[in-house]
Amino acid sequence: MPVQPTYPGVYIEELPSGVRTITGVATSITGLIGKALRGPTDQPVTITSFADFERIFGGLHRDMMMSYAVRDFFLNGGGQAVIVRLYKATGGSASKATYEVPSLTLQAASEGAWGMQARVRVDKKAISDPNLIAVATRLGVQPADLFDLTIRDAGTGVTETFLNLTTKESARRADRVLLAESNLVRVTAALPANTSPSAHAGALTDADVWTSATKSTAAKNAAPADVAVDSAALDGAAYKGSQSSKTGLYQLEKVDLFNLLCILPDARGGDVPDDVYQEALSYCVKRRAMLIVDPKAGWTTVSGAQTGTAGMGLTGDMARNAAIYVPRIKQADSQLGGQIDTFVPCGVIAGVMARTDSQRGVWKAPAGLDASLSGVAGLQLDMTDAENGLLNPLGINCLRTFPVHGRVVWGSRTMRGADAAADEYKYVPVRRLALFLEESLYRGTQWVVFEPNDEPLWTQIRLNLGAFMHNLFRQGAFQGTAPRDAYFVKCDKETTTQNDINLGIVNIVVGFAPLKPAEFVVIKLQQMAGQIAT
Repeated sequence: MPVQPTYPGVYIEELPSGVRTITGVATSITGLIGKALRGPTDQPVTITSFADFERIFGGLHRDMMMSYAVRDFFLNGGGQAVIVRLYKATGGSASKATYEVPSLTLQAASEGAWGMQARVRVDKKAISDPNLIAVATRLGVQPADLFDLTIRDAGTGVTETFLNLTTKESARRADRVLLAESNLVRVTAALPANTSPSAHAGALTDADVWTSATKSTAAKNAAPADVAVDSAALDGAAYKGSQSSKTGLYQLEKVDLFNLLCILPDARGGDVPDDVYQEALSYCVKRRAMLIVDPKAGWTTVSGAQTGTAGMGLTGDMARNAAIYVPRIKQADSQLGGQIDTFVPCGVIAGVMARTDSQRGVWKAPAGLDASLSGVAGLQLDMTDAENGLLNPLGINCLRTFPVHGRVVWGSRTMRGADAAADEYKYVPVRRLALFLEESLYRGTQWVVFEPNDEPLWTQIRLNLGAFMHNLFRQGAFQGTAPRDAYFVKCDKETTTQNDINLGIVNIVVGFAPLKPAEFVVIKLQQMAGQIAT
């Protein structure tokens, strides 16, 4: 509000500068979709390390291809991943294991056969224990109401311990504590108001101290309907899910941002259905993300990759948001005693992209001798330069092996990068830079909405967007030695006419000169004739 003068003297008024800093969004948050041993199936989970994946989703498992991709992602430089676990129920079988403790009914926190190996134990301290009495007094319950709960997943060795729980209303009520803190179990039935679970006999040691009196124990000869099972084979419908109910890949609707998307096959040596990739590509275009496409298991020759890629249906302008990498990679599998097996490369590629972004920027092609593949023992197909030359003009990126340097990414084209297409988004770094600019400017201009649509607003827009683009120019994101050669921001009466103003529209035009990778290095060598007197 302007100052209202009432007395003769000097008045101070603070005026807004009009500066609104635009912050660039993250560029390598990777969504990974597939099976996991355990973990939530209705909510995507953001993790920042493979240790997080082990804690929440059970770590590596021989039948869960996503677990290997997540490991490869972080091993190659990835920093943040969004995990979407898929589970398809099997008719006539339980999804979650159940544990029956006297006066307390528990259920596995997530679907899968892993729950059959979990055990639950109840322990109690002496009611005369001064520490127990103090805790009970603070919670407003009796010492006899408190118990300790220990859960162990025998399959992975993960153990959770919760002290001083109770079935009565308090800050340590068992169902609330387990819901908030446990990755293994949940309370499924109403808690008894006046009964506390009985303690198990025997000392708490590393021996078999967990009760066998549970539905989920094979020794109980449980009926098939009581035996929890892993997911059935994933089909196209399970992968795609429903956008309205936010299932399948559309669970990503629940996260604010992701930049890269990897979809893992259902089984070892399997393939992701083509229609799933098509649906995922359409969704990536909507979310301004890149889809990393894996080669088929049967592409063991160059000709197989040539013909197979054309038949996947990933064409048109949407293909700008996809990149395919050939061949599959070979790794030592710790789940099979260190044997060498073949895996899809998407997790490795996403990690390389994340590492390149952090070291050089999103405008640097994630390829070259610096784009080494960590943890990769070999490639399913070793290509020569000539064979590489058959795939690169088709927009198929190759993984190559070079002496000294090892395995590297040797291609940086989108699936719209075929020479015949002549697309302006031929290269992966150009497309990813454009997506980065789109997302950053989209978020950074929200303040413009409902502001007075006139020259003062246009001036502010030019100031703020120009500052953002200039900062990128200084970092080396664009071509040109001067700002006028690298970018422009236009917002004035030429871009926004009176008719636009009447319609409530402000038009902003942002141009940029992208850096393009040096794919081909040509060296011309000429022999000198020697010194000739002239």
